[in-house]
Amino acid sequence: MLEEKILNDYKEALKSKDKAKTSILSFLRSGLMNEAIKLKTKSLKDEEVISVVKKMVKQHQDSIEQFKQGGREDLVAKEEQELELLKSYLPEELREAEVLKIIEEVLVELKPSGPKEMGRVMKEVMLKAVNRADGKLVSNLVRQKLSQP
Repeated sequence: MLEEKILNDYKEALKSKDKAKTSILSFLRSGLMNEAIKLKTKSLKDEEVISVVKKMVKQHQDSIEQFKQGGREDLVAKEEQELELLKSYLPEELREAEVLKIIEEVLVELKPSGPKEMGRVMKEVMLKAVNRADGKLVSNLVRQKLSQP
């Protein structure tokens, strides 16, 4: 399980006295514990762990953008290092061509009447992509496909 892998990596980081890795993994473990409490469970499924990691990845990406605008390159480098560590716990993302293929399949199944049904199409595409597609990419591609005649 992914949660166990994160715990083991945290222990290794503690043993090797890697402060940066220990810090981000501690923060990640805290997020996982909060999610487990919210869901009233002792351990999380891999999909739930991935969801928490994705939220943290998004936060780091937003922070990097803000720090770049503020000219804080020292903080940008730190955030990028943490971001790479977090991404290592995510499954490999689907390529754009693979996402397009899933979108085409969903469009054939649902036969949407236009852009008004974007939410329904997005929901199905994201279910089929199983946490392996970037929501922003999927949203842009679905919007393009639905706006074509």
